[in-house]
Amino acid sequence: MFFFKTPKLFELLYPEVLWHGARDKKHIYLTFDDGPVPEVTEYILDLLLEHKIKATFFCVGENVVRNQDIFLRIVNEGHCIGNHTYSHLNGWKVQEQEYINNIEACSDVFKKLGYDVEVRLFRPPYGKIKRKTLSKIKKNYEIIMWDVLSYDFSNKVSAQKCLNKSLRHTKNGSIIIFHDSKKTFSKIKLVISQYVKFLKGKNYEFRMLDELFS
Repeated sequence: MFFFKTPKLFELLYPEVLWHGARDKKHIYLTFDDGPVPEVTEYILDLLLEHKIKATFFCVGENVVRNQDIFLRIVNEGHCIGNHTYSHLNGWKVQEQEYINNIEACSDVFKKLGYDVEVRLFRPPYGKIKRKTLSKIKKNYEIIMWDVLSYDFSNKVSAQKCLNKSLRHTKNGSIIIFHDSKKTFSKIKLVISQYVKFLKGKNYEFRMLDELFS
């Protein structure tokens, strides 16, 4: 079953996390998970630069270590950074302290690279996190989920369906997830430019998530 649009029930069950922005403003929050990764992240950054828009990148610590130059490009071009754990852990499958340590290991990587902005945004990989762990992480981070999932990672969803469903469910305040990973690259190249162009044509503004907490 595919949930391109997050069911309202999820929002009711987890009101302490952010699912979307204000519905009364034509703002879209474009987010990318799992990078930085060569070629893919660079392609996305080129497109964002071309369209003069900003996005939020939820970075995996070990990918930052491998691709420091790309991470620094994300930073230098003014995009928002979020924590996505050091090694992309599934929060339902590991012990709480291991999970928290992994988040902090990712944060340490940012600091070692000289990124002196406090990273307050965290997105759990797969959207999976234990409620008890969530309450502890909330002390230091804003937990970001989404209301539109593109399924760019699924080989059961064509590029055209990915685009059509993403556009159909995007509305004021939507937080949408794409992925800057190797397995999504072929689909990203077909989808993301059309997605951005269509919404810009509808006078939507692309914003960064940290603006919601400033």
